[in-house]
Amino acid sequence: MSDPVQTAVVTGASRGFGRAIAAALVAREIQVIGIARDGQELRGVHDDLGECFTPVAADATDEALAAEVIRRHRPGLLVLNAGATPYMAPVQEQTWETFSRNWEVDTRHVFTWTGAALREPLAPGSLVLSMSSGAALGGSPLSGGYASAKAAIRYLRQYGAEESGRAGLGIRFVTVLPNMTPVGGVGDVGVTGYAVRAGVDRETFLEGRQPILTLEQVGKAVVELGGNPDSSPEYKLGGEGLSPIG
Repeated sequence: MSDPVQTAVVTGASRGFGRAIAAALVAREIQVIGIARDGQELRGVHDDLGECFTPVAADATDEALAAEVIRRHRPGLLVLNAGATPYMAPVQEQTWETFSRNWEVDTRHVFTWTGAALREPLAPGSLVLSMSSGAALGGSPLSGGYASAKAAIRYLRQYGAEESGRAGLGIRFVTVLPNMTPVGGVGDVGVTGYAVRAGVDRETFLEGRQPILTLEQVGKAVVELGGNPDSSPEYKLGGEGLSPIG
């Protein structure tokens, strides 16, 4: 990272993308405040990453938590990665509760932290990086409201950037849209569901999606964007790496 970020907050830090992002940041000697609901899993991340990782077992959608963490730790980087595993079924087999699951976690927590970042506010030059999904571009007919929830995250980035500019806060807002990959919890469920839908086994399905995005690439991408003050507002992320949208 070229920008001297000293402290970062990562939501959904106990597994998958969040854990990989935390590891990449700690490798750069950045203090990471890792938030997730499962305290035991977070302690395991702390055991692996050491004292540069501070576990916070909490609900990332909690508005009071977001304000308190920003005030106490003054992070230069927020990585909003937390999300629920969608219920995999066609729309006629969904209930509103299953369909809206990702709105209540993924979108709600980005809404919460975006507002807190603007109200506190974060220091000029800070970055709010939200993890959306490639499904926001192409849809995801087996995962209920997942694609629309991730599309709303793109709009929240836009709104946050506009309000930062209007107030002269100098806070950057960037959204990353990762491809579906079996190395993440959500992606693994998606790969299985869509392989069944296509009538092929997982290996055959994945052969058609090469190169596959890895956890190491996710961590590397966040480090790269955190240190690039001239980054684009949105990026696709796949096995080929980052590519700006538009």
